[in-house]
Amino acid sequence: MLSRKREQNKLKNTRENRKGNSRIPALFYYLHPMDVQQELNKTTGFKNLQLLASQVVEGYISGMHKSPFHGFSAEFAEHKIYNQGESTRHIDWKLFAKTDKLYTKRYEEETNLRCHLIIDNSPSMHYPITKKQEIGSLNKIGFTALAAASVMNLLKKQRDAVGLSIYANEYEYYAPEKGSERHHNMLLDQLSRISSSKPSGQTTDTYKYLHEIAENIKRRSLIFLFTDMFQSDRHEDELFEALRHLKYKKHDVVLFHTYDSATEVNFEFSNRPTRYTDVETGEYINLYADNVREEYQKAVKEYFEKLRVRCGQNKIKYMPVDIQQNFDVVMTTFLLERQLFK
Repeated sequence: MLSRKREQNKLKNTRENRKGNSRIPALFYYLHPMDVQQELNKTTGFKNLQLLASQVVEGYISGMHKSPFHGFSAEFAEHKIYNQGESTRHIDWKLFAKTDKLYTKRYEEETNLRCHLIIDNSPSMHYPITKKQEIGSLNKIGFTALAAASVMNLLKKQRDAVGLSIYANEYEYYAPEKGSERHHNMLLDQLSRISSSKPSGQTTDTYKYLHEIAENIKRRSLIFLFTDMFQSDRHEDELFEALRHLKYKKHDVVLFHTYDSATEVNFEFSNRPTRYTDVETGEYINLYADNVREEYQKAVKEYFEKLRVRCGQNKIKYMPVDIQQNFDVVMTTFLLERQLFK
């Protein structure tokens, strides 16, 4: 029976450590069917990520109503005469056309915020399988790419600088914080790339690359880390040590824990004999979903709570983000953190 064609599913398997008579779930594995790699490689990316991000931001802003962030965009205050040698970025060209004199715009809420986006591009982030990245049909990496592009859109409105780091089984990409149009377009190209990239079936040592990133970011920044937190328990301590490295550098750190609630939390799979295979390690387990669902849900709930507590202990903001929902959690968190960033 188990030799029949397997469903394309996944499971976070719990290994059990024994302490006396206790049984403690020690490790969550991200699991895929044996042929999932081929399906993941068929995913196509966004047609126009920049336009889609603008639509996400506009939709969020229009729905804020009496939100305390209604004035989040820097308000224009006054004009001042342009002095030779200053940046031409804020010259009011319409006023120049009327007066034949150069004036620049001054704003009430200009800041020097620097934001660095860190994205986990490991194979587990390319779950669930989707043929096309679009609203309503996003996997974790697609959701992350669009969320990051939306944050970039807000940063651009504020004239703030943004940088980007991407890692998987290697440190794939790094760009320092800048605010130019060319820089934003370059980062958008990278986000589009990873949304349709072909993941390699290897484990990812997040902590290793976070240490490298911490050394790369020279000036104090707001750090957004997007990851699904699938790793072995032996690496969990190293991960939080790396996050403390970022805190030691005086950065404000937000961990966006991305997950698919339907399958990764609620374990909504049909009760057929199925082989669940780890796309990164190749380990597998054969089981009926109904036989483990209740214990699995309990273990996941405990794991999420454990992460929340450990983040709190290290003064890291922990934000679970369900890819089945909209982007409000990410948008609101950004606006809150931007106000708090000193």
